[in-house]
Amino acid sequence: MSKSVKLYVVPTPIGNLEDITFRAIRILKEVDTILAEDTRTTKFLLSHFQITTKLQSHHKFNEHKTVEQIADRILSGEKIALVSDAGTPAISDPGYLIVKTCIEKGIEIETLPGATAFVPALVNSGFSSDKFCFEGFLPQKKGRQKQLKQLVDETRTMIFYESPYRVLRLFEEFKEYFGNERRISVSREISKLYEETVRGNPDELIEFFKAKTIKGEFVIIVEGKGKSAKIEELEEYDVE
Repeated sequence: MSKSVKLYVVPTPIGNLEDITFRAIRILKEVDTILAEDTRTTKFLLSHFQITTKLQSHHKFNEHKTVEQIADRILSGEKIALVSDAGTPAISDPGYLIVKTCIEKGIEIETLPGATAFVPALVNSGFSSDKFCFEGFLPQKKGRQKQLKQLVDETRTMIFYESPYRVLRLFEEFKEYFGNERRISVSREISKLYEETVRGNPDELIEFFKAKTIKGEFVIIVEGKGKSAKIEELEEYDVE
């Protein structure tokens, strides 16, 4: 099969529009169609970079019905790119299903490197990044408590996403399951004007965010079990 028959997976900025790559802009201009999670959001991005490529809505509510058709269009020679509202498609966003379908049909996948919210948040946390687990959004209802229980003894750094509407509840749950001594780093509005990172234990974070209007998507980094004690032990015997 010709290598020109492929699906382009293109990350978009998570905040600052300058974070998009030259390559991403070129591909979005060259393809015939851009699959967008929310066409209104993507129109703003395309307008900023003077990109006039046709948009098609592609989100979690319609992707099961359209992936076969999209894959067939790629096989027939149409050049198609996939974007999400912000960041890399398929990372807590639609994208997995169309990628899987294309692979099954022998279509090449070209995924560009680019913005993903959890990477700067992980680095900013100061916690160990050699081993970590990405948990994304916890289930809102069914399975939420079970997932938290399974993470109680997790020694790797844990990464969560949460909305501003449920973040205080999440801090309460961290206190209940992980204990109030567990260190947590919270980043929000990454790469935007009011970006901030706050570090502390669950009680400190609850007190901090209760005192302000909570806005923006949150990336929450939780230190693995037993890591704090090990760090303190190393610091005690640190020799300069």
